[in-house]
Amino acid sequence: MNPISPGLSLYEASLAERPDYPALDGDGQADVVVIGGGFTGLSAAAHLAAAGVDVVLIEAHRFGDGASGRNGGQLNTGQRAWAEETEAELGFTRAKALFDLAEEAKAHLLGFADRHGIDIEFMPGQMSVAHKPRYVKAYRAHAEIMASRYSYPHIAFMDAKETAERLGSGRFFGGVRDTGTGHINPLKLVVGTARVAAAAGAKLHENTKATGISSQNGKVMVTTPKGTITADKALVAVNAYGGNLEPVSAAHVMPIGSFIGATPPLGADSPVLPGFESVDDSRFVVRYFRRDREGRLLFGGREIYAPGDPQDIHIHIRRQIAEIYPALKDVEITHAWGGYVGITLPRTPFVREVMSNVISAGGYSGHGVMLSNFVGLLYAETVAGNRDRLRLFEEFKIPPFPGGRRLRAPLLFLALNWFALRDRF
Repeated sequence: MNPISPGLSLYEASLAERPDYPALDGDGQADVVVIGGGFTGLSAAAHLAAAGVDVVLIEAHRFGDGASGRNGGQLNTGQRAWAEETEAELGFTRAKALFDLAEEAKAHLLGFADRHGIDIEFMPGQMSVAHKPRYVKAYRAHAEIMASRYSYPHIAFMDAKETAERLGSGRFFGGVRDTGTGHINPLKLVVGTARVAAAAGAKLHENTKATGISSQNGKVMVTTPKGTITADKALVAVNAYGGNLEPVSAAHVMPIGSFIGATPPLGADSPVLPGFESVDDSRFVVRYFRRDREGRLLFGGREIYAPGDPQDIHIHIRRQIAEIYPALKDVEITHAWGGYVGITLPRTPFVREVMSNVISAGGYSGHGVMLSNFVGLLYAETVAGNRDRLRLFEEFKIPPFPGGRRLRAPLLFLALNWFALRDRF
């Protein structure tokens, strides 16, 4: 698997600056070593360093070159599953605790960016829409449940007429509108968090691949091509990009491709998403799209999952845009890019102590912009001696993917294609 999918992202192209951090050169020691320079790892490093912890972070490529810097930028609300679905499985008390934790994660992300002067291009508003009529009833009930049982009044049901007006498309049959969340430029958050971590004293290293990790006699050792880092504790925050570094995580977190295309600014008079909100639909193989601050349409998702990286992302994305917005069937795609998202079978985050003093976190399943940053904070709390809130994620029951190392990718490929066909028909 190519570690970085093809295509320069709009986010990269729009950055005024993207600082470089030196590769590791020689052995080192630290209180904590963090593997992975995405949202989880950088957030952990920033909060650990701010608390006076000696922390070293290594990233195999550049910060944000994985899902953290190439995703759709949607914050969402709650966990990956709706709160009422979690309640059916875990009961109200645990579901409410997880929902409240996610709300705190949202407030934390926006507050962190504000406190540190990170312009993440936040735009308010999120809509979830039904691509089949039989889903509309569940959306209506969801809005009522969120207000009455979870004290979240920001979600309102939309009938087909309102949905068409707010999306500028009659393709959907209803949905909900959430005014308590929104969307961001994710790479600006990555770059800003790295700056905060470095300023707090974290030692940050790009282009430094972890080639092995072990734990013995109370110490963790992480090997790289240019040296070994010895630490008291470690956080493995590689999500979909871990390869075979750590086998427990690899068995539970599967990488799948996700692809995005961006158009030129559509203009203030465009009927497409006139409120500049973000959207996700009810497909199992989700389509997600939004208009950014300059009015571009960013559209993500693929109909059929291929085993490798497609070289023609723009063709697939333009076809999907045209299904929703026929007037845009010939729209220019100025940027098209992809990356890998880490998913788990139940679509809940994977957080585990995978060996003594080593915690692994990932598998956010498309809900990671908000949750992964917060998990970094919760890991820092754990190092400080309070594991109560991180344990809420650790308690998720997550089975390994079937098929073992050889067959799990082909089995997932078949399953995703089946669900894509089911979404269509």
